[in-house]
Amino acid sequence: MRAARLCKAMLVTVVTAFATSYTVTAAAACNGGQPVKFAELGWDSGRFTTEIFRVVLERGYDCKTESVPGSNAIVLNAVISGDLDAFAEYPTGRTPIVEAAAKDGKVQLVGNILQGGVQEGFYVPAYVIKGDPKRNIKALAPNLTSVAQLGAYSSVFADDEEPGKGRIMNCPIGWQCESDNTEKIKAYKLSAEYTNFHPGTGAALDAAIVSAFKRGRPIVFYYWQPSTILGKYDAIRLTETPYNQACWEGITNKIAEPCPSASPPNTVKVILSRKAMQSDPALVDLATKVNLTLKDVETQLAKIDDQKISPRQAASDFIAQNPALVRSWVPANVAAKVLASK
Repeated sequence: MRAARLCKAMLVTVVTAFATSYTVTAAAACNGGQPVKFAELGWDSGRFTTEIFRVVLERGYDCKTESVPGSNAIVLNAVISGDLDAFAEYPTGRTPIVEAAAKDGKVQLVGNILQGGVQEGFYVPAYVIKGDPKRNIKALAPNLTSVAQLGAYSSVFADDEEPGKGRIMNCPIGWQCESDNTEKIKAYKLSAEYTNFHPGTGAALDAAIVSAFKRGRPIVFYYWQPSTILGKYDAIRLTETPYNQACWEGITNKIAEPCPSASPPNTVKVILSRKAMQSDPALVDLATKVNLTLKDVETQLAKIDDQKISPRQAASDFIAQNPALVRSWVPANVAAKVLASK
């Protein structure tokens, strides 16, 4: 009897110790009990990817998370300073302050979020080059294939507010690609023929593009994949001068006479603050393992647009529909919690 009571007491002690250890570990895994703060990204794939992380952390690790709004420059600096923990979708080589911060150890670039990286460049609607008989649209630039040729086509892409010039739709104000594209326009010698138009927000850029497609109007615009726009509308990316490191450095450093270059090849990573790397093992581990395909993301973005659901709902649905993928991201017990939650 005494032996039985002793064994029972030992078992209770072990279970209590295990539970205490688990609680401490879970708390430690969740940023020391503080909310995990993500940058709220201004483009659709970034919002979807962010919600994938938030759903897994909240359901699987009982973490609290937040998505903090701000311009691209503001939230990137907040991650570098440690005021935010993560920026969930960053194509490498694009933003000098991030590359410098990574080199200095202020942030770490982790994982490979998107297979094949982001595809980006200057696009025109396919009907500008091929026409669209069903909509009675004639091809206005059947021989247009490259950015370098755009100077000869400024009248096709006429700027209604600047007679005699064409309009190139650049990135929104404050985004790194806005600065890069401004320098590219100089490098391709297009400044005299085109207005370099900077929309105020990502939503304003999207609205201008969608309006042009719906009306069958010509437009030349910068964009990227994965995205709702290029998943839904038929556009052709114009070729650029192959990537040249020296020319690209001239573009990013804004030298007086840059030479043309395509954007560098990229890997899409998560930017983690130094604080997050030290205090949030669950986030760090997840960031190293999440890996999505272009088809995965564009299918969900089309769903968000067509069904008018939130990125959060799309992320939740995607997780429920892909249990094997979730199990490849997190330990089995964590995956079970994620998949059991609604």
